[in-house]
Amino acid sequence: MTIYQNLIAGEWVGDEASPNINPSNTDDVVGMYVRASADDAKHAIAAAKAAFPTWSRSGILERHAILRKTADEILARKDELGALLAREEGKILPEAIGEVTRAAQVFDFFAGETLRLTGEVVPSVRPNIGVEITREPLGVVGIITPWNFPIAIPAWKIAPALCYGNTVVFKPADLVPGSAWAIVDILHRAGLPKGVLNLVMGRGSVVGQVMLESPDLAGITFTGSTSTGKRVALASIEHNRKFQLEMGGKNPMIVLDDADLNIAVEAAANSAFFSTGQRCTASSRLIVTAGIHDRFVAAMTEKLKTLNVDNALKAGSQIGPVVDDKQLRQDTDYIEIGKSEGARLAFGGEVLKRDTPGFYLQPALFTEATNQMRISREEIFGPVASVIQVKDYDEALAVANDTPLGLSAGIATTSLKYATHFKRNSEAGMVMVNLPTAGVDFHVPFGGRKASSFGPREQGRHAAEFFTIVKTGYTLG
Repeated sequence: MTIYQNLIAGEWVGDEASPNINPSNTDDVVGMYVRASADDAKHAIAAAKAAFPTWSRSGILERHAILRKTADEILARKDELGALLAREEGKILPEAIGEVTRAAQVFDFFAGETLRLTGEVVPSVRPNIGVEITREPLGVVGIITPWNFPIAIPAWKIAPALCYGNTVVFKPADLVPGSAWAIVDILHRAGLPKGVLNLVMGRGSVVGQVMLESPDLAGITFTGSTSTGKRVALASIEHNRKFQLEMGGKNPMIVLDDADLNIAVEAAANSAFFSTGQRCTASSRLIVTAGIHDRFVAAMTEKLKTLNVDNALKAGSQIGPVVDDKQLRQDTDYIEIGKSEGARLAFGGEVLKRDTPGFYLQPALFTEATNQMRISREEIFGPVASVIQVKDYDEALAVANDTPLGLSAGIATTSLKYATHFKRNSEAGMVMVNLPTAGVDFHVPFGGRKASSFGPREQGRHAAEFFTIVKTGYTLG
């Protein structure tokens, strides 16, 4: 079996590999991927540091060509790369192909941004002095990504980092090295100079720790758990390093009495259960007003009965497996917690058997939940959602905002009054009206509030806020 190596200083290196297991079929080994050592990580950081002076001053056409070529290849190979993603992460094939397409769109967008780099020329308050405000690359950027979007999230971090002239040390999640390796291989062959992009697959306790301790990283952008995000923040403060954190969500979806029931059910089912609920933007709190509550629960239950949970690569599958046995145990533990807290398991929650051995879980819907229960406070990160009944919009808004997290929030309503009020008063970074809480565009800002996010927004033109530093120059003349 082919061994997929790390890319350090422009060379593929390493020989101690671990298997990448398919969660839809645990007998299937996707490939053997090398795990970097602490010394490998140090070498990668040194290579990125050495490459920075030249790359940061490279021409915009060179960067444009590399990013555009990368976008074109990713899009041309979307079916192949989508199958790889589905195989290693468990996302159903149509969703996986869609994620790959989005990665291509992200690279295409930032290829264009290289040609739109601008500054400002403003008059000084003093006579005969000119002022220029420009943006310059940050330096060596560490990128740490999660397993649930193994090609899209790396794309929306790597593309702007390179666009603005930074060099990169990239550590993907240990569970999904295949998609990361593929995207780095494409960028490498697209013509990136040696050391500009370095791939260090491996454990966070080894590779990630070296990155946190390095004084040579000018910035770290991290997506993952809240607990690890706090460690990134503390280590970065120690080195006076810029950091960007995207962490957890406990996102609400409000359903009001006046909602279109079909739209509400489709939005809630997509939010809570598609991608196996393994999205930081997933809605696991369904806050439903009394007048529509019983009809909504009945319709949601019928909807869940129709969803096909099976192998991610199998035609007709609508929900794939949970990513691994550890996540499956976490999901089932929370289902038991919900029962013990007094919530009623209205549907699902059973571990399923399919033709291939995998981590299959029937979507779970709780009713009679309160916002004080652990299943309503803590991020489960699986296909588990709770219905919380409230009397009216005012109570729904209060419950929706009663959380330490604030990434995404949604409302189903036909009232312009309530939709407008919710968009203004929801304590979330992204607000959806009659749409799933998951699903965002690639050209606009992504991020949350409270404990969900810290630092500048990701994606779109707002990415420049993290990946560049502002310089103000004065000239007498």
